[in-house]
Amino acid sequence: MSLFAISVIMTAIWAAVSESAALHNLLLGFVLSLVILSLLREQLLDGAPPNRTLRILSLVWLFLVELAKSAWKVAVMVTRPKLDVKPGIFAYPLTVTSDLEITLLANLITLTPGTLSVDVSDDRKTLYVHAIDCADPDAARLDIANGFERKIREAFA
Repeated sequence: MSLFAISVIMTAIWAAVSESAALHNLLLGFVLSLVILSLLREQLLDGAPPNRTLRILSLVWLFLVELAKSAWKVAVMVTRPKLDVKPGIFAYPLTVTSDLEITLLANLITLTPGTLSVDVSDDRKTLYVHAIDCADPDAARLDIANGFERKIREAFA
């Protein structure tokens, strides 16, 4: 199937999902499909399985799961009669090296309730993270290393 045909199909799906077949909406769907296809063109043209796409989707899934878990944890924490938290900032040693990977990790941490990326060291080897409950910074470091950072390395290696 040609990339143009795939783009037309994606445009039709866009129109169905957005519940609008107006010309401006169809053009937007077509442009979005072209952008998506241009990002995936190497995998589509080479016939290779979309490993990177699956790994990125795995990262998105992990983020959504972590978002739900941390939102629940923060909601439970703040609705208790006695707020027993130990906020603090801890240093997280980075294993990701590119600007994209560091920025993505910092943003995923910031978007997760209860945590906030504060700064990156000048040598780009340490990320400083504020946590609403920093009672066990080693566990938080381990969660980041085995979660977001591992998935980012897999997706962008």
